[in-house]
Amino acid sequence: MNPTATTEGARDSAGPARAEDLAAALLTQEARRDPYPFYARMRREDPVHRSAQGIWYLTRYSDVEAALGDLRLSNDRDRMTRAYTALGGDLKALSRLTDRLGRVMSNTDPPDHARLRKLANRAFTARRVESLRDRVQGIVDGLIDEAVAAGPTMDLVEAVASPLPMAVVCELFGIPDEDLPQVKTWFRRFGRLSEDIDASEAAIEQYEEYLARLVRRRRADPGDDLISALVATQAKDDRLTDSELLSTCFVLITAGDETTTHLVGNGMLALLRHPAQLARLRADPALARPAVEELARYDTPTQAIVRVVAEDLTIGGRTLREGELAYLFLAATNRDPERFHDPDRLDLTRPGNRPLSFGNGPHFCLGGPLAKLQAEVAVGTLVRRLPHLRLTDEAALDWRPNPLQRRLTALPVIY
Repeated sequence: MNPTATTEGARDSAGPARAEDLAAALLTQEARRDPYPFYARMRREDPVHRSAQGIWYLTRYSDVEAALGDLRLSNDRDRMTRAYTALGGDLKALSRLTDRLGRVMSNTDPPDHARLRKLANRAFTARRVESLRDRVQGIVDGLIDEAVAAGPTMDLVEAVASPLPMAVVCELFGIPDEDLPQVKTWFRRFGRLSEDIDASEAAIEQYEEYLARLVRRRRADPGDDLISALVATQAKDDRLTDSELLSTCFVLITAGDETTTHLVGNGMLALLRHPAQLARLRADPALARPAVEELARYDTPTQAIVRVVAEDLTIGGRTLREGELAYLFLAATNRDPERFHDPDRLDLTRPGNRPLSFGNGPHFCLGGPLAKLQAEVAVGTLVRRLPHLRLTDEAALDWRPNPLQRRLTALPVIY
């Protein structure tokens, strides 16, 4: 039986016994395998929940949608650091890394955020994203060709979902193919931040130096790539400093990597667990675009995002105080029965589908359209080219222990 296909009414026994245990329960092995029963209980019993550590957990669609657009909930780096420090966290090492990145869109509030976002939007256009479709298709076909040549089984995450976004972002930013192995190495070191912060910081320093060289080259010899577009934008608006330009490049290149990987991985797992929906997509390839929206709703890669309260506000009858942290659980909102009919059912033709998978408001994910394009092409092509694709071992599936991200460690399949 599919562990994520039960109804909310049948889930009462799956969650913790007391409301005060709800936040802690999200760190358990059971929640790691399937967090959605815990989200369901939290929505019913305490949708604006304050954990024992004093962190707020928001799980209703209406609350989170409003919170994402409320400037009293801040994404400012300095406020965030103070809030974590107040909870007893030692952020000295992590602060070294955030200081290196400067003040970029992802850790600023208006008016700085609006200025940086506007500048990036000029370069990161919908037309530019769509122009990559043929190139994305070629990359996906090449990855599938390699996997098929290697044998009848593969780890779909390692073979397709993981290398795809790296190859696409290098294309978008004009990173030469010969530099791709080194860029991948730096990205792997970023991913081990919690294990070896010194190695991560060294990788960031080397990566920044590499990006600075690319920027200098594009100033001297512009091309049809995103770094050239950002350099041209800076030339027209001198408010974009060299440091902001480098930080913007860093964030735009880095941010979509894992989100795209796990959108493809989680999405393919959902389809393989729902053969009727898989057959529906195979019979109608035009469903690929709405299918990605539904797959992102059903098993959301970014489970939650964090904000810090900049000014006292009331949500759901609870008062959040200045300096407190709030976790906005996008994945919980995407299964809210007040917003989605029969939310635990995968439905590739779901009407009026508007999940919060990529956020909302001023910090709506800039790379969301590119992630969706890659997932649309990857999922559609895998379904079309591998008609006998199936899981090899459901019991072996595991997810990384990060309650803010829904990330399969591997997806073993046979085709």
